[in-house]
Amino acid sequence: MNTVTISNEYLTVAISSKGAEMQSIKKEAREHLWNGDPSIWSGRAPLLFPVCGALKDDKFIFSGKEYTLPRHGFARQSEFEVESAEKEKAVFLLRSNEETLTKYPFEFELRVTYALDKSRINIEYAVKNLSKGEMYFSIGSHEAYACPEGIEAYSVIFDKCEDLTANRLDNGLVSQRTINLGTNTQELPLRREYFEEDSLNFLNLNSRKVTLKNRKTGEQIEVQFDGADYFLIWQKPGANYICLEPWCGIADFTDSDPDITKKRGIVCLPASGTFTKNHSITF
Repeated sequence: MNTVTISNEYLTVAISSKGAEMQSIKKEAREHLWNGDPSIWSGRAPLLFPVCGALKDDKFIFSGKEYTLPRHGFARQSEFEVESAEKEKAVFLLRSNEETLTKYPFEFELRVTYALDKSRINIEYAVKNLSKGEMYFSIGSHEAYACPEGIEAYSVIFDKCEDLTANRLDNGLVSQRTINLGTNTQELPLRREYFEEDSLNFLNLNSRKVTLKNRKTGEQIEVQFDGADYFLIWQKPGANYICLEPWCGIADFTDSDPDITKKRGIVCLPASGTFTKNHSITF
């Protein structure tokens, strides 16, 4: 496991080769990423691939054969190759191998690129299908932003007016139970009780940009996610971080068909095709 650091005059970002996961984001010596305290939650900014969230019974079926995948897939626990490392840019590569093929029957290359542009981190995921047929996958981000004053000092500001109806989870699966957090509004003041039943799952947002705003200090973090159709907000109740998660895909529903080709939100990539998804974080 290696750690690569990229920096400019505004930001210093450390990224681990394990999971191609950011470990630290500092601006003017202030840490903006959750510290990964293992007594609460050891993640910091895991990459979700080849599924986002949980599969029903942790299983899926493809071409009549059953496979087992853990929640959020295997990329976050995989060792990536550092393909290139420059002062303000780093590229990480994960290839399919004998181990991945036992639980996910597709050959692929996954590249993750982190590039700095002043106070912005641009992140690109590029998935190349090396299989002879179509490849099915989801990919998503799970960055946890430090909230030292506690999350109730913060609001999530949406780029467009929203009817903020979120689906709740049932044992990790998306249910038809919903919670309404506001109508025709752009602001969601965060509350601990929202996360007592796990994450807030927004399936039909108009916005593709949100801002995490500290109402006490006025500090803001902007997250833009043009390539993602689903957006989640999550924390371990009482912890001093909040995860803002743009996903290309979604967890299984409680009544999902195990056939991965029928999974809601699944990306179908043709043979030799490349899928790219970009999002940015601006401080």
